[in-house]
Amino acid sequence: MSNLLDTLRARHLFDDMTSPALEAALDHPMTVYAGFDPTSDSLQAGNYVTIMTLAHFQRAGHRVIALVGGATGLIGDPSGKSTERQLLTAETVERNLVGIRENLSRFLDFDPNSSNPAIMVNNHDWFGEMTFIGFLRDVGRYFRMGTMLGKESVRKRLEAEDGMSFTEFCYQIMQGYDFLHLHRTYGCTLQLGGSDQWGNITAGTELVRRVLGNEVFGMTFPLVCDSTGRKFGKSEGNAIYLDHRKTSYYDFYQFFLRSADADVIRYLKIFTFLPMERIAELEAALAAAPERREAQQVLAEEVTRAVHGERGLMIAKRATDVLFGGSIEGLGAEDLEGIFAHVPSATLEAAQVVGKPLFEVAALAGMCASKGEARRLVQQGGLSLNSRRVEGLDTTLAAADLIEGRLAVLRSGKKNFFLLRVKG
Repeated sequence: MSNLLDTLRARHLFDDMTSPALEAALDHPMTVYAGFDPTSDSLQAGNYVTIMTLAHFQRAGHRVIALVGGATGLIGDPSGKSTERQLLTAETVERNLVGIRENLSRFLDFDPNSSNPAIMVNNHDWFGEMTFIGFLRDVGRYFRMGTMLGKESVRKRLEAEDGMSFTEFCYQIMQGYDFLHLHRTYGCTLQLGGSDQWGNITAGTELVRRVLGNEVFGMTFPLVCDSTGRKFGKSEGNAIYLDHRKTSYYDFYQFFLRSADADVIRYLKIFTFLPMERIAELEAALAAAPERREAQQVLAEEVTRAVHGERGLMIAKRATDVLFGGSIEGLGAEDLEGIFAHVPSATLEAAQVVGKPLFEVAALAGMCASKGEARRLVQQGGLSLNSRRVEGLDTTLAAADLIEGRLAVLRSGKKNFFLLRVKG
């Protein structure tokens, strides 16, 4: 346990702590927590930093609590935001909680029969029973306006054009009370969060000190950005989700595979449990032969396996192979939907296409601009169905060609794919 902070520092998972006494406190088992906002029914790649930090603590023998903000999610955290978040409904939050619980169970050991199970809590369980008057009397009276206004997250919002609502202003009080409740209920003495959470974390440590006179701690880790300064987990404005229904296995794998040389070694330290010696080997290999992209291959495989399991990794690698000319044999309809999620597609009735010449099908689906263009494509040997070349103009689309009775993959040339969905 005493080496945990050294491990976190070496892996770029440590930024600051509220007291140097934390280092000595970590020599003994502690109960620690980190929070997750239910703004979506799936966590994102950016949340993976928090998950990995919690996982390091659990592996070191500390008890970890994953707090899902069923109550604070209804308010919205202003930290790092220039405008107020759209408020979520209770129904949306409850639906999102289900997805987040599933996500977290992949990385943290919640098995009650294990020696050190993680705990998952929802802060709506205690805030939902609290009245507004009770909240002001029992919690609000311990907070000082000067201190609250001095928080960086508050100051930045107050300087914005539309200012800050009272709703958002209360967020730090609610998160601070979370820490007090977990301290009383579970003996929790450490809160973890990104560096943008410093103000919310210190609101909690100060509240525990004022109410109970006990010292508790906060620790932050850096917000991960790539070498261009773009926040990690964003790809062309789209979040990279941990749920394969929102971000396909292929896209998830490719996101890490595309890591820049300037970022990949840092990402290996943050997002994998690979020994530092192995990461040093990959760093040397990157310097010696960057064109081989060995470090990126290992990163993509390790993270995809951790998030999606061996099957998800297999599908991601098969998808990579397929999109670069490999066979689709053995892949199911759901797998193919994920692989070809971003290629042109069409949905037609079975009666329109089954038994019809494939060049007519290609034209009807819109893959080719006309029957004449489709005919020439077949005559030149450029049209493929399910990775097999269409040999002649009389070749038809048979019912047996439809994968699970509903999909066919057409291709012109080597890489121009088209997904045909068939219904009825």
